Amino acid sequence: MTTPPIENTVHGGSPLLDTGLTGRAAQPGSERMTRVLLIEDDDETAHEIVAELVDRGFHVERAATGGIGLEKARAAEHDVLVVDRMLPEIDGLVIVETLRGEQIRTPVLVLSALGGVDDRVRGLRSGGDDYLAKPFALVELIARIEALLRRPTDTRETKLRIGPLELDLIDRAAYRGGRQIELLPRECRLLEYMMRREGQMVTRAMLFEDVWNYRFVPDSNLVDVHMGRLRHKVDAPGEAPMIHSVRGAGFVLRAPG
Repeated sequence: MTTPPIENTVHGGSPLLDTGLTGRAAQPGSERMTRVLLIEDDDETAHEIVAELVDRGFHVERAATGGIGLEKARAAEHDVLVVDRMLPEIDGLVIVETLRGEQIRTPVLVLSALGGVDDRVRGLRSGGDDYLAKPFALVELIARIEALLRRPTDTRETKLRIGPLELDLIDRAAYRGGRQIELLPRECRLLEYMMRREGQMVTRAMLFEDVWNYRFVPDSNLVDVHMGRLRHKVDAPGEAPMIHSVRGAGFVLRAPG
């Protein structure tokens, strides 16, 4: 069977042949390459994924069995794990559950030919951060990895503070300099997202995907409307602005001064 081009959809299905491989590529302007551990037993699928990731500047390490994959995930620091669900030796979800039980919080994208709702729910409840059913397009795989990499590495704080702005994540209450800010649930989620990325420009596409959970960018001013309302509440008259627009790009939240 002829191996399909990298741009084609990934299906999987060939037998296990090797135990692992490593791909490397330089990433111009970066001090450190993003490290991806791929745990996938199908050689054809692994070849296509590794080739695409390496071409995009990722450092890729591959394990072809669940046992080797778990060892590699424990032994080295990775930025993201891509784990096939049905693996020799150890099931992919068992790997994820084991890592979470050992307090290893590396983001995990689960790959599986099982794409039913119950299967996806089980994958996420086992500790996976995202779930992608086979067959899939490589461009979607890359987009999901990039989305995982944008997430903060530690989200266990119960309070976020930036200058005079405070957000209590337990009570879902916001304050600025002692002034309580009444927020709707979506506004609270939007403010949390911005505060976790203080000083970083966030695009409308990022907000649609991560706050609204859209897998596409609709032709809508939804983000701008919500951001306008949030800015009106956070930046009261006479207060130094904290939420700023980046023309044609997105938004940024900064401490005043």
